[in-house]
Amino acid sequence: MSLSTKRIRVTDERRDVRRPQGKWNVSRRGALRRLAGIGAGGLLLPGGLLHAAGRGQPEAATPRRGGSMTIATQSSSTADTLDPAKGALSTDYLRTHMFYNCLTWLDPQLAPHMLLAESVETTDAITWTVQLRKGVQFHDGKPLTSADVVFALNRHNDPALGSKARAVSQQFESVRATGPLTVEIVLKGANADLPVVLATSHFAIIADGTTSFATANGTGAFRCKEFTPGVRTVAQRNPNYWRPGLPYLDEVLLLGIPDESARINALLSGDVHWVNEVNPRSTKRIRGEPGFTVMESQSGLYTDLIIRQTVGLGRNPDFTLGMKYLMDREQMKRAAFRGYAVLGNDHPIAPSNRYYFADLPQRPYDPDKARFHLRRAGALGMTVPVVASVAATGSVDMAMLLQQSAQKAGLNLALKRVSADGYWSNHWMKSPVGFGNVNARPTADMVFTQFFKSDAQWNESGWKNEQFDQLLVLARGETDEAKRKQFYADMQVIVHEKCGVGIPLFITNLEAFSSRIKGAVAHPLGAFMGFTCAEQVWLES
Repeated sequence: MSLSTKRIRVTDERRDVRRPQGKWNVSRRGALRRLAGIGAGGLLLPGGLLHAAGRGQPEAATPRRGGSMTIATQSSSTADTLDPAKGALSTDYLRTHMFYNCLTWLDPQLAPHMLLAESVETTDAITWTVQLRKGVQFHDGKPLTSADVVFALNRHNDPALGSKARAVSQQFESVRATGPLTVEIVLKGANADLPVVLATSHFAIIADGTTSFATANGTGAFRCKEFTPGVRTVAQRNPNYWRPGLPYLDEVLLLGIPDESARINALLSGDVHWVNEVNPRSTKRIRGEPGFTVMESQSGLYTDLIIRQTVGLGRNPDFTLGMKYLMDREQMKRAAFRGYAVLGNDHPIAPSNRYYFADLPQRPYDPDKARFHLRRAGALGMTVPVVASVAATGSVDMAMLLQQSAQKAGLNLALKRVSADGYWSNHWMKSPVGFGNVNARPTADMVFTQFFKSDAQWNESGWKNEQFDQLLVLARGETDEAKRKQFYADMQVIVHEKCGVGIPLFITNLEAFSSRIKGAVAHPLGAFMGFTCAEQVWLES
């Protein structure tokens, strides 16, 4: 199919995009469109060009400029960072999206659109050409160039950096500048999800040569006025932001309040405008107060039971299976989450995901099977410590229910409840049996790569499975949708049967905010509009 050059105007970005000439196989184009998750508002043009579309405001009201918004999250730590590559908590993701930009961004349907990139083009999902936007400046006045993008992406593969996205960035064979505003990314294997990957906060663009992150020097909508790890962040409007008219707010104050009741009290007293990780028990109270909104969003968010397979009883597969059979998922859904959850099946792909394997039998609550496997593991009659914290949403309630089930099976679980302060640094992935809390990821490949690949930094249970790793690579490069779906189904089965992680539920994300906040919409990637709310919302007078 031969396509002539056609000039189109994208009015919401006030720029022109020239559609390239070329030949394109329709079936393959369709496959890449589906794999990249491109929906309404994101156009994959012939030649693989994904062109820009603006972030439309969800409300008809005219945005109001000015004002200061205070956000309180459930997580903060002395390890809080301004380095996008090292972000690990919701506060880090919020900071990144305030101070920096990614090459692309994701709408609430997880379709990728252009941000710092004007276009992202490929013909084979291996070699990609990124054309950067002109006239973008960092906060210090330096213009954005291809050298910044090359530096920002390549640094992830330096082991000394400790990038949280290194398991993903290892897909990069090379990243090089081919012009002042043009970058070529060559992957080790095909991955049609690259435009989605580039929208995640870890891949935000920083200035070439940056080594200090005492403050943030990005291209984002806000400048960093103050940053005190574990305490607070103050962001001020960037007067030279390259997106006309944005942001609406003059200032954003970001705090960490780990205790949920204290967080809700701060909201209802007017001390803060927006909070996340609302306990289902608090929804009635918030809805009973005038001037506040509770927002729900379905996502792939989960709190998981982690059994480290490298130490103690975790080395025995029967112990892991026994613990999984002890999870009364329906009871956890009712008691811990008041129904704000959907059942999980001990793998990280939620039922709403198009790659969810519905034919995998649901693992039931079965004390008899649990006792059988625990006996084989030599665990009956033993006392096993289990670490939980409010830092991992719902984990304390889940641990108490698990403790009750274990008693019926002849296992003593000693619940050790620890403070949210320092939980992620001192206990997560270090306790032989504990809990994690994983935010939704935009693609199946990303959650499998970051949390289940044998060498992933966040491989919570420390499991290693060569077959899984091979299927991961095969699925990533497969453009036949049916084959790719089968690969992901096989991976779900392997995780379900062999991994030391139990995922009983996928949690409905609950957040609450003052009704003065306008422009807010639910997002499947998590609270605060997928952590990008700061530049999109405004305060009603």
